Amino acid sequence: MTLNPGIGAHVSIRGGYGQAARFARESGASCFQYFPKNPRSLKLKPVDYRDARSCADYCRDQGMVSIAHTPYPTNLAADPAGRAIMAASLRNDLEIAEACGSLGIVVHFGHFAGMEPLQGYQNIIQCINDTLSGWEGQTKLLIENMAGNHGHEGMTLEELVKVRELSRYPDKIGFCFDTCHAFASGIWNPQHTDELLQRGEALGYWPHLAAVHLNDSLFPCGSRRDRHAQIGQGHIGGKALRELLTSVPLRKVAAVAMETEKGPDGTHRAEIAEVRHWFEAEDES
Repeated sequence: MTLNPGIGAHVSIRGGYGQAARFARESGASCFQYFPKNPRSLKLKPVDYRDARSCADYCRDQGMVSIAHTPYPTNLAADPAGRAIMAASLRNDLEIAEACGSLGIVVHFGHFAGMEPLQGYQNIIQCINDTLSGWEGQTKLLIENMAGNHGHEGMTLEELVKVRELSRYPDKIGFCFDTCHAFASGIWNPQHTDELLQRGEALGYWPHLAAVHLNDSLFPCGSRRDRHAQIGQGHIGGKALRELLTSVPLRKVAAVAMETEKGPDGTHRAEIAEVRHWFEAEDES
């Protein structure tokens, strides 16, 4: 029997981490993503261990997996003056996610905002090192590929692999692959999916892939515009997403989370069922 990824979507923690897990399950999900704290702030949040344990216990009992997404202001490439704030926030996210039993915290590659690229890459590596120094938890830092709307950085698999390789703690780092970002950046053309798969294999990217953000795109390939569309309703299309997601390297990931608009019922139930059918159909073929 083939083991398939957990499939779900991003959910709110308004009622707590445990409630978020239950909401996800009730919508048919076997996976979910959440913000560990206010998504628009880097202010540290005390870990509510009771609530987090409720989430971890429920997920374990129900066979669910979860990932956390760091707040929007997080920038791994921040200059030295802001690095301590970034590292402290990321460590806080790791602690919350670890208590919730999550696989990892997804963090965007970072944007250089006009600084020299070499300095930007050095800043990213140093911020990662500061964050992971002394971290003994199982939850990993999952670096996400970028669409290119803020600049050229983080668009290629080569960059992500090299940053992981040059860090002091590569074993504590994995990747999150965003389908919309890959399409918008132009590194994935659905007419040549094999090229992307082969490049990732040659670079050693796929073995460290822990999660997928499954999003269609409102704009064409190479547009460098990060706007998500519901599955099958964008420029990528359901057929291409299915081909990529059910390929050997990607179907081995633990978590597949959608970041698209909710359906009329306030959930992603229909999309989750559709994606789950992709895997069931592949298993039967």
